[in-house]
Amino acid sequence: MQIIGVSYGAVSLLQSWANDEGFEYELWQDTNRTLAVHYGAASSTSSSAPGRVTVLLDGNGNQILSYDVGWGFGTHPAEVLEDCEAIWGD
Repeated sequence: MQIIGVSYGAVSLLQSWANDEGFEYELWQDTNRTLAVHYGAASSTSSSAPGRVTVLLDGNGNQILSYDVGWGFGTHPAEVLEDCEAIWGD
């Protein structure tokens, strides 16, 4: 399993935030906003900011599940982990 964080912002700026939060996953910059539009985090490439979504992909890049995270994380990480274990096992 691989976790990747994607945002419009510069990776160098995001890396500092990720380090502060203890996130140890790869970060990508979606400058042209195509990933955001493709996965439903933005309605168009002119959107000023993406929404917060989590997308699970299989080994071939096919979307399996999608979660609209919104601004509150709550139990979201536990829900995603539970779904990953149900799909791919421990």
